[in-house]
Amino acid sequence: MQTPVEIDFQGLKGTEQLRACVLKNIAVLEERFGRITACRIVIRAPSERHRTGGAYEITLRLLLPQGREVDIARSEKADERHSDPIVALNDAFKRARRRLQDHARRMRGHVKSHDGPPVATVRSFDGTAGFGFLETADGREIYFHKNSVLNGGVRQIAPGARVTFFEEMGDKGPQASTVKLLGKHGLR
Repeated sequence: MQTPVEIDFQGLKGTEQLRACVLKNIAVLEERFGRITACRIVIRAPSERHRTGGAYEITLRLLLPQGREVDIARSEKADERHSDPIVALNDAFKRARRRLQDHARRMRGHVKSHDGPPVATVRSFDGTAGFGFLETADGREIYFHKNSVLNGGVRQIAPGARVTFFEEMGDKGPQASTVKLLGKHGLR
């Protein structure tokens, strides 16, 4: 770390046990993510308010290169375990560790992508027989039945219509189990 750690005790006296806990957690973060340039921690004593009366509030701010920062404010929900300052500190550092992991993944380009269902074009549809075929982007032909078309879209199914589908293996080859008609401009 390029600058010394700032620990601010508000409403309580700073003990060696709390300082040691902070320094131990920072050492773990630096070992895993060595690019932390500065760290500021505020440990706030429990307030006298009814709802949050017994919980310590920990605010943690980590500065990273290129002006990036990770801020951890109060916990998301009131937790009676946070009446112990060590537990509150460890929880704040645990959340900081998760945020730093996410940040590191983004920096390396390892971001999860959630691909949607595949898109196909209706190649043919026989309304009286109640079945048709889809053509996928890779040129495969997939059977579908009118009962697999969602939201009453079977009336609007026509050759050339764009749909999303889920594929499964049927008795005679691949078939679409769920077919959903795409709206105007391919929007869902």
